[in-house]
Amino acid sequence: MKMRFETCGSFGLLRVDETRLDASVAIQFKDRFRDLTQAEIGDVILDLEQVEFLDSSGLGALVAARKLLGADRRLELVGLTPPVARVMTLTRMDIIFPIHADLAAARAAHLGAA
Repeated sequence: MKMRFETCGSFGLLRVDETRLDASVAIQFKDRFRDLTQAEIGDVILDLEQVEFLDSSGLGALVAARKLLGADRRLELVGLTPPVARVMTLTRMDIIFPIHADLAAARAAHLGAA
């Protein structure tokens, strides 16, 4: 699973460099997410800009990733493509995860919270 992590001030940015987050990669996603974020502090913003397909296993992986961070860290989403945004809305996961239109909006939200 291709993912990149970078520290951006008070939060970490994790970019998913895959077009699908589904049953075929859900376990690798969770393992890679844990590996990239466990030594870090602060909230994590997950950039899904390249993800064009998300199924129920992918949703489960996102929920598992949120739990991996623990209660004191947030997992926020950014850059949802229309198909992924539709799945998030239909499953009401848009209520569970803070979702930002783009990275600039996510940064502004974090600056406002500081």
